[in-house]
Amino acid sequence: MKVSCVGGGPAGLYLSILLKRQDPSHDITVYERNPEGSTYGWGVTYWRGLLDRLTEHDPESARAVEADSVRWTEGVARVGDLIARQPGDEGFGIGRHRLLEILADRARSLGVRLEFEHEIGGGDLPEGDLLVAADGVHSALRARHGDGFGTEFHEGSNRYLWLGTTKVFDAFTFAFVESEHGWIWFYGYPYGPGHSTCVVECAPGTWRGLGLDRADEAEGLTLLEKLFADVLDGNRLIGRPAGDGSAPWLAFRTLTNRSWHHGNVVLLGDAAHTTHYSIGAGTTLALEDAVALAGALRRHTGLPQALAAYEDERRRALLSVQSAARYSARWYENLPRYIHLPPHQMFALLGQRHSPLLPYVPPQLYYGLDRAVGRLESLRRLKRWLGPKVARTVHARALASGASRGAQAAANEDG
Repeated sequence: MKVSCVGGGPAGLYLSILLKRQDPSHDITVYERNPEGSTYGWGVTYWRGLLDRLTEHDPESARAVEADSVRWTEGVARVGDLIARQPGDEGFGIGRHRLLEILADRARSLGVRLEFEHEIGGGDLPEGDLLVAADGVHSALRARHGDGFGTEFHEGSNRYLWLGTTKVFDAFTFAFVESEHGWIWFYGYPYGPGHSTCVVECAPGTWRGLGLDRADEAEGLTLLEKLFADVLDGNRLIGRPAGDGSAPWLAFRTLTNRSWHHGNVVLLGDAAHTTHYSIGAGTTLALEDAVALAGALRRHTGLPQALAAYEDERRRALLSVQSAARYSARWYENLPRYIHLPPHQMFALLGQRHSPLLPYVPPQLYYGLDRAVGRLESLRRLKRWLGPKVARTVHARALASGASRGAQAAANEDG
């Protein structure tokens, strides 16, 4: 099979590795618009479960990824001067540049062609029995097919900014600071011996009140370093300048597609779906997409059947993750509801932010109930049963409300 993969990120590179391992006779080319080694971003995070799956499917690249990763087993929440530390699952961080280097080297060693500085656009569509759109949330290959995928975006309200820092955290760290214009916080985790990723977030009113909407990169970093001085221990923040010198603050856009395949084109990773960064699952989901697509192509001889099976498998697998991401984003958008709790309670509810029940139960009551649930197996079973039912009901109501608004708008236009 001749495969052309547009996008040289983790999803596209790992898919090429898996397909070559399955059948070395596959003719595979990965096209990446940027020069080799020029990737933006700091570190990516993942968990033990992903490393186990990578080891199962390609032990050689998995060993290299693990060897260059740092790890932690605790979470830390800092609210002002108060600190709560809690044991957690084993987490890993690796520099995005190093991850791509490992995957690119492995792909080349298996005979994959990598074409850097090759942008797909206009009439420059690569040939192939299968075209893989792994070129991110703004996928050019997906956009070429207009309404074929049914792409939709839903924008959150908070503003966020990806940064690096020379502060090396010893745990996954949440830091919340109260400014005169409201709360601002970051998520920090190490990815190498000398650096960590630091994702800063705040409500739009705080963003504007602090002047971050108007500050250039240098001014913004100076202000953030002052706000988080105690947490950073005097270390600096490192930005990625935008083309005009402004700091690239964004509102997170959740992307969905009505279909993940159209003809011989299939979507992979962020081109197919996005989940809020606060659950730290983006790279994991992209690599799991690659595993699922390679598996479907191995099991099914017909391309339409393989692409349909891949989409069905991944949609089902993503249901719980997408629900968790929606509720996690909502938790931060409603931060004042939780921030003044005692630190141990606030940290506990931070860990429960994926729950579909939490937004509808007073926080302190939820905390008490959750502790009781942890002591009684019967209550744990009730919570596992009730949570998904509430999530499905709320989601169905949201869909019905959106459909109703759409029908009314159409009626108004007809009138």
